[in-house]
Amino acid sequence: MMMHHVCIQTNCYKESLEFYTRVLGFHLVKETPEFHGRAYNAWLEMNGFYIELQTGKGEEPLAPYDKMREGIIHLCFLVEDVVWEHQRICDLGYTDFKLKNGKAIYRVENGFLFKVKAPEGTEIEFRDQEI
Repeated sequence: MMMHHVCIQTNCYKESLEFYTRVLGFHLVKETPEFHGRAYNAWLEMNGFYIELQTGKGEEPLAPYDKMREGIIHLCFLVEDVVWEHQRICDLGYTDFKLKNGKAIYRVENGFLFKVKAPEGTEIEFRDQEI
């Protein structure tokens, strides 16, 4: 068994699509308008891992992200250099980082990490050490 994809719903499809492709570097594989009652459904891929990005069904907006709900709280990517990755994202003009004690990059256990907030609210963690 292996992980194939995670599905992310969004009220701000265009902004989220730009974030995952331009900022995080995912490749748009397929985009389907008018997908089973949704305005859009897209498949994004990076290194064999997929994100299914979609709008909600119908006209009613989705409830905002809330880290106090059950289920997936954040996605995490392992990178070689957290400082370099953080600077790369800043250089692209993206600045919505989650701060801890006023700092974007902080130490945890045996390494460093930072978190960025996607337009739809998903927290994306980057760390430089495996568990």
